Amino acid sequence: MRAHLNPLQILKPARFLGTSLSSIKAFPKQAKKEAGDQVFLVQAGEMPEDWKPMPQIGSGVCEIRLHKPNEYRVIYVAKFPEAVYVIHAFNKKSRKTLPKDIEKARKEYAKLLNQRKQ
Repeated sequence: MRAHLNPLQILKPARFLGTSLSSIKAFPKQAKKEAGDQVFLVQAGEMPEDWKPMPQIGSGVCEIRLHKPNEYRVIYVAKFPEAVYVIHAFNKKSRKTLPKDIEKARKEYAKLLNQRKQ
C-alpha cells in the first residue's frame, strides 16, 4: 500500500481532536493498524482506500471506512495546509451513521473552524 509513496514525501502532521485518538486506541488491533495506515495516506496527500465525503458534517470533511473485523469510521478533514485533523472515530453498529456521531463530528469541526479564525 505505501510502496508508491515517495520516501522524501513531507507529511502533514495529524492532529486528533476531542476523543478521536482515544477512540482509535480502543479499536481492535487490526482496525487500529488499518486506521493508522489510512490516516498516513491522507497525511501524504493520498486518498484512503475506502472513503466517502461527509458534507453533512462540513465542507471538506471525509470518512475513512474500515471493515476489520467489524465496521469502524474515522472522520477527518485534510483541506487545511497545516495538518490533517481527525475529528471523530467510532465503531459503527448500524447501517446508517447515528445522529449522535454526526453531531459530535459537527461540534468538533465547528470548534476547529473557530480556533483557526483566532
